[in-house]
Amino acid sequence: MADPVLFEFLHTEMVAELWAQDPDPGPGGQKTSLLVLEGMGFRVGQALGERLPRETLAFREELDILKFLCKDLWVAVFHKQMDSLRTNHQGTYVLQDNSFPLLVRMASGLQYLEEAPKFLAFTCGLLRGTLSTLGVKSLVTASVAALPACKFQVVIQKP
Repeated sequence: MADPVLFEFLHTEMVAELWAQDPDPGPGGQKTSLLVLEGMGFRVGQALGERLPRETLAFREELDILKFLCKDLWVAVFHKQMDSLRTNHQGTYVLQDNSFPLLVRMASGLQYLEEAPKFLAFTCGLLRGTLSTLGVKSLVTASVAALPACKFQVVIQKP
């Protein structure tokens, strides 16, 4: 993928543009903007999933797919691996990044903590889109307790 700084700038501009249309859109407007960002990420995740080397896509188990996201996909997009992957062995996985690149610049104070969700929506979509391309239907959410660390919870939806 391109230089990480270029991706960060592009992502920041996407977020800024969606919030610039109405700086204080209220809960309904924020939800719409988050859905737009998540949808963009989903499509990018699908495209990345289609372009990955096919020899690495011979996964035997769900856990192998999640390991792939934490290592290969994360390196391709953010030039680093995810810090940890945990599971309850019942279809729920927690992926943790202790220094998430899209949150590092805003990690200087707690006042930015409430702004974090809009910087995570695209990545939730990215993960969900990649999983979709790999044949896994999922629900992906993100949470932040302290900047710049974040957790992505992936719930696999069984057919």
